[in-house]
Amino acid sequence: MVNSKDNSEWFKDWFNSPYYHLLYNNRNNSEANNFIDNLTKYLQLNKDATVWDLACGKGRHSIKLNELGYTVVGTDLSAESIEEASSFANKKLDFFVHDMRTPFRINYFDAVLNLFTSIGYFKDPRDNFGVFQNVYNALDPKGVFVIDFFNATKVKSCLVTNAVGKRGDLEFTISKRLEGNKIIKQIKFADKGKEHNFEESVLMYTLPDLMNYATKAGFVLKDTFGSYNLERFDEQNSDRLIVVFSK
Repeated sequence: MVNSKDNSEWFKDWFNSPYYHLLYNNRNNSEANNFIDNLTKYLQLNKDATVWDLACGKGRHSIKLNELGYTVVGTDLSAESIEEASSFANKKLDFFVHDMRTPFRINYFDAVLNLFTSIGYFKDPRDNFGVFQNVYNALDPKGVFVIDFFNATKVKSCLVTNAVGKRGDLEFTISKRLEGNKIIKQIKFADKGKEHNFEESVLMYTLPDLMNYATKAGFVLKDTFGSYNLERFDEQNSDRLIVVFSK
C-alpha cells in the first residue's frame, strides 16, 4: 500500500505492484506492434542496429523490435516487469533492471526509444534532464532518440476527472487533477478487506519542454508526430506527442 507523506518516488512501489499490471492489462499489443512497424519504417535502421527500449515495462515493444531482427536491450526500474520480460530473452534480446537516472553504456546504441509516457516522473528537474544526458551518451554518433508522450495540451482540455475501472472482482476508483505543471492520478481500491491508495504524478511536458532538455543535452530535433500512425503533430487535436531527436 502506498500512503506515504513523501510520494516523490511513487513509481518504485506502484510499478512493482501486481495491481499496476492488473489495472493496465488492457493495453493494446496490436496498437503497440503497429506503432513499432511504422516507427522502424520511418527510422530506416540497419538490420544489425542495436536498440535500447528505455523503460520497457514487460517488454512488448522490445519483443516486437526483436521479431523485426534488431538487437534489443530493454531496461526498467520494475524488477517484476523485467522478470516477466526476461522469459522472452534470446541472443539478440536482453533485459535488465535499471534506473534511467543512472548512465547505461556509452556510444553503444543506434536508437533509444522511450515509449508510452515513460518519462517526466522525477520531482527534481536535474533528474529529468539527466535522462537526456544519459541517452545522449549511450547513443553512437549518428543515433536517434524517440520519445512517445501524451499531448499535454489535449489532456488539459479533455481531462476526465473521475472514472471507475473494473478488473475482475476489483473496482478501481480513479481521480485525476492538474496541480501546477503535473497531472496527478489517484487510484483507490479494496482487496481482501484492505484499502489501497496509489498515486501517479507525471510532469505535463510540452514540445518546447522536451526540446529544452534535448537541446541542452546536445540533441537536434528531427521530427514530430501526433499518433501511432505517424500523422503530423497537431497541438490542439493530437493524442500523442512523438518526438524524434538526432545526436
